[in-house]
Amino acid sequence: MKVIKISDAEKNRKEFEISIDKASFDEAVTAAFRKKAPTITVPGFRKGKAPRNIVEKMYGKGYFYEDALNELVPKAYEEALKESELDVVSYPEYDVKSIDDNGVVFTAKVYVKPVGEVKDYKGLEAEQTEVVVTDEQVDAEVEKARKNNAREVEITDRAAQSGDKVNIDYDGYQDGKRFDGGKAEGQDLVLGSNTFIPGFEDQIVGHNVGDEFDVNVTFPTEYHEKTLAGKEAVFKCKLNAIKFDELPELDDEFAKDVSEFDTLAEYKNDVKAKLVKEAEDRQKSVVENQLMAKLVENFTCDVPEPMIDDEVEQSIRSYENNLYYQGIDLNSFLKYTKQTMDDLKKNFRPQSERNVRIRLALEAVAAKEKIEVKPEDVEEEYKRIADSYKMDVAKVKELVTEKQISADVKVSKAMDFVRENAKIKVVTLAERKAEAEAKAKEAAETEKPAKKVAPKKTTKKAETETAEEKPAEKKTTAKKTTKKADKAE
Repeated sequence: MKVIKISDAEKNRKEFEISIDKASFDEAVTAAFRKKAPTITVPGFRKGKAPRNIVEKMYGKGYFYEDALNELVPKAYEEALKESELDVVSYPEYDVKSIDDNGVVFTAKVYVKPVGEVKDYKGLEAEQTEVVVTDEQVDAEVEKARKNNAREVEITDRAAQSGDKVNIDYDGYQDGKRFDGGKAEGQDLVLGSNTFIPGFEDQIVGHNVGDEFDVNVTFPTEYHEKTLAGKEAVFKCKLNAIKFDELPELDDEFAKDVSEFDTLAEYKNDVKAKLVKEAEDRQKSVVENQLMAKLVENFTCDVPEPMIDDEVEQSIRSYENNLYYQGIDLNSFLKYTKQTMDDLKKNFRPQSERNVRIRLALEAVAAKEKIEVKPEDVEEEYKRIADSYKMDVAKVKELVTEKQISADVKVSKAMDFVRENAKIKVVTLAERKAEAEAKAKEAAETEKPAKKVAPKKTTKKAETETAEEKPAEKKTTAKKTTKKADKAE
């Protein structure tokens, strides 16, 4: 293999011209013949036994060229690409120029990563909301932990109360007749959850285990089963069991059970620290989104379509994985939402193009600021990925090259640089509340209907004067005007 030349084909596109020597090509043709020979039938010869010169005489000398080229050309291109060290962002388009006594000459056209121009990336402005975590928020998180560690207790010495989990049998009747879907046995129901028809759960409260009773309800007018909508019904019920979630005491023992801390105070402090970290991370994302939007506005670059296409494909693969974890396959999702793959690609394209531009802009910042990535930065990123996916670092290194990791770290460092050099305004919660109230007031004012203006009463003199001033064909009486106004209202 020999690279004859690399030239500019068009903007952000290169053309390799590569030669393959005759000996290598002949060897590949011979290998193609041997592989294909067992399937070839030639009159006068047993299947697969015809000599090569006979086959070529019958089918043409170039009969095995395509298979040989399919084997040689990609390998020759890969070797040429390594020598060039170009950052290619598309699959090559091959074109065989000649096959003769000197061997093969072909070209490979590819798109390369563009170099854009980014301006004014320092001093970008952004806003974030102050991070405040209240005691009430901490208590709410602790209460979630209590509920997750509750002990279900069966109640036998009292009647059902709101908040209890009951087990019931029921059989529904409308106008004295059973209706479809109105019967169940062993149904669990949390009283007060408003899961059933309005009024149903309230009528279970006060009953004891073993009680048999009627529950009278009226189906909502918008009920999905039209034959029952707005109708009265009676459910014959039996209360089988009453259970109650007994919450653990909020004390040091509870803290030991649900965390690595020995006291409730330490546990609450940790809960607050985590809530603060989560809130800070959310605000960090808010700021970064604002900064990236402004950075892209200040970035000039002709992005090759294959880069956007590739980002769209990656986005769809990621989306498909998310669906898979929800127990849905992509084809079923498309069928259910009445979409095609082309529709999905079209939906993902705007965000994909934005992602590509953001990365290119950050790479431009990294280049201008001469941001470097140290070996320890790469190792730290490998470890972060391994911890995130609960994998061995060695396995991650098999899947992701050091070059890829280094490029990602450099982009991340560029993002840090933009954020550290930005002008970030911290808005207080009180200011946010005032903003929201002002917007709500403005929206309410906008939505107010225009005031109706009643027709003005005029004197006969005024009518006469007005008639004289107006063109004759537009003259109308007060009576007609009033009727028209009435009709419009």
